[in-house]
Amino acid sequence: MPTHNAINAMNAVTAIPAADSAAALAHFQASLHFETDCADVSSALASGSPGFVLLDVRSPALFEQGHVPGALNLPHGKIVASKLAAYPQDTLFVTYCAGPHCNGAARGALRLAQLGRPVKLMIGGVAGWLDEGFTLTQATASREMLNANT
Repeated sequence: MPTHNAINAMNAVTAIPAADSAAALAHFQASLHFETDCADVSSALASGSPGFVLLDVRSPALFEQGHVPGALNLPHGKIVASKLAAYPQDTLFVTYCAGPHCNGAARGALRLAQLGRPVKLMIGGVAGWLDEGFTLTQATASREMLNANT
């Protein structure tokens, strides 16, 4: 059992008090409306009917080096309404990029939201996908499929 001094220790973690339970509950409930994780995406894709379109928002060159199976490539800077026109307005898009060191997924999600599209971000990106033990593919059919929807 920790001593009283250990519980009240001041350091970088404890210097800013934790939110109260109600605020923490609201925050973490809300976060799940904006993000999902690699394991949940993998499970949904394996079901054969995921209910979302997975967008790799990295460059075509990085996409071709390896991407999540089933993902479509649409770099975040090229997300425009015409590229999404083939998808019903209520289609959920899930964006990902290289990993936590990259803000491409957030930029892509922002652009989709600006276009009025439902969107979530896959936390971890490619790095998280690999950390979970999942594999990447180099198939190019998924890139060609999205490019056909212009």
